[in-house]
Amino acid sequence: MKTVRASILGRVQGVWYRGWTVETATKLGLDGWVRNRADGSVEALFHGADDQVEAMIRACHQGPPAARVDAVLIEPASAPDRAGFRQLPTV
Repeated sequence: MKTVRASILGRVQGVWYRGWTVETATKLGLDGWVRNRADGSVEALFHGADDQVEAMIRACHQGPPAARVDAVLIEPASAPDRAGFRQLPTV
């Protein structure tokens, strides 16, 4: 199992990036969350089997059709405190 925190930079707010992330992560069977940040980025926590987490990271580089992803920054993280994948409020 693998857990990472991702910071997605670019035009990623107002383009359905969080909704797309919830759908994609759920299809991959991941636990975690996604939220907008006040600086205009999107932050997410992905937890699951190594190959599913890696697939999600690859998908984040593309995002939904209206997004323009400039960078996806990944760092190790602790597993989430609950199962399932959800959208959190902006911080």
